[in-house]
Amino acid sequence: MGSPNELKASLYALCEQYAQDRLDAIQAAIQAAQESANSETKSSAGDKYETGRAMAQNERDRNLVQLQQGRQLQGELQRIDPDRACDTVRPGALVRTSMGWFFISISAGKFPVAGVDYFAVSAAAPVAAALSGKRAGEEAVFNGKKVRVEEVL
Repeated sequence: MGSPNELKASLYALCEQYAQDRLDAIQAAIQAAQESANSETKSSAGDKYETGRAMAQNERDRNLVQLQQGRQLQGELQRIDPDRACDTVRPGALVRTSMGWFFISISAGKFPVAGVDYFAVSAAAPVAAALSGKRAGEEAVFNGKKVRVEEVL
C-alpha cells in the first residue's frame, strides 16, 4: 500500500462497505418480515393467524431497531475525515501499537490489506478508549497489559 493517506482511505472505504452491506441485509430482512406478515391468510383457526402476524410484526420491529443502529454506524463514519492527519489517538486515526494496527472508526472487525491485518474499532471500544489521546511513544494499559503506541497516522 502507498502512503498513509491511501491506506486510511482504503480502510475508510472498507468500513463504508461494511456499514452499507449491514444496512442492505437489515432492509432485506425488514422486507421479508413485512411480506411474511402480509401473506398470512386468515384461516378457520383465527388464533394461528393472529400469532403469525404478531410474530412477523415482532421480527419487523427488531429489524427496525437494527436499521436505526446501522444508520448510527454510518453517521459515526461520516463524522470521520480519513484525509486528516492525526498525532493523537482519536476517531479517524490509524494507530500502530504493540498489539497491532487499529483504525479508530466504527466496530467493523478485521480487514486484511496488503498482507497486514487492520482492526476497525469504534472510539467507544475498550482498546480505543484506553489509547485515546495517546501519542506515538506513549503507553496505555488495556486488559491488564501495557500497550505501546508506536505510530499514529
